[in-house]
Amino acid sequence: MIYRSLFPRDFLSELERLQNEVRQNFDISPSIRGFTRGGFPALNIGSTAKSIEIYAFAPGTDPASIDVHIDKGVLTVAGERPSMLPPAETKATAHIDERFSGRFRRVVTLPDDIDASAVSAKYRDGVLHISIQRREAAQPRRINIQ
Repeated sequence: MIYRSLFPRDFLSELERLQNEVRQNFDISPSIRGFTRGGFPALNIGSTAKSIEIYAFAPGTDPASIDVHIDKGVLTVAGERPSMLPPAETKATAHIDERFSGRFRRVVTLPDDIDASAVSAKYRDGVLHISIQRREAAQPRRINIQ
């Protein structure tokens, strides 16, 4: 059990803590860990000097059902993950259903220096890897001093 004083010394920080708890409890974004922040699919986004690397974790999703678009500097990953529950006509009862199923959509704003014509996407073992190259002019280069 976590000990909390009944009379907090800093009323505003205690109020902020309560707001955060309420926000977390009502944030209904399913993930592999249950109901937490974020959404499905979970994303890891990073960059190098030459590219933007995006990993979308979507196990159990058919790659043909995933749609990836770049338009005006915005990347959209959308698709559908089927339900694994037995059909209703089998009269089976599901006691716990924590796995996300249904339509999903994630939107990421990209930096201005990307080359939208140099994009690759690969799906392997439930992970969608999207690599977006940066424009050649935006990449760092060494200037020789004469």
